[in-house]
Amino acid sequence: MPGPASGGGPRPLAAGADRERLVALLREHYAVGLFGLDELDRRVGLVLSAQYLDEAAAAVADLPRVPVSGTGPPGDAAPRRVKRRRGHAQADQPAAGWIPTDERFRDPTTRAVMRVWIDPADQSRHYVPEPGA
Repeated sequence: MPGPASGGGPRPLAAGADRERLVALLREHYAVGLFGLDELDRRVGLVLSAQYLDEAAAAVADLPRVPVSGTGPPGDAAPRRVKRRRGHAQADQPAAGWIPTDERFRDPTTRAVMRVWIDPADQSRHYVPEPGA
């Protein structure tokens, strides 16, 4: 999908850190047996060849959470090994791997226009000030 996102702003490019984070997430899914080596190769190829962040993140968008070893069957909602963000939070800038949405709102306290970003690792929502707004 070339060109700007349907929200009017430019689409963020996929940076090296974005790709590394998404490939690490794919490796976790492979390690617990949620898919085989061929599927891992296919998805890693998508991440590495993507020009834009939303294209790269599409490789993990349909995956369930990865359970902690020994806590239950693959795909259950077990807590992750890393500190898990819950719900939503405000950030100064998007983190690597977050996917921008078309959703925007004006913060009633600061009056800044905020864009909603989704972390595909845990589906948490993050509010980031829209540049130039």
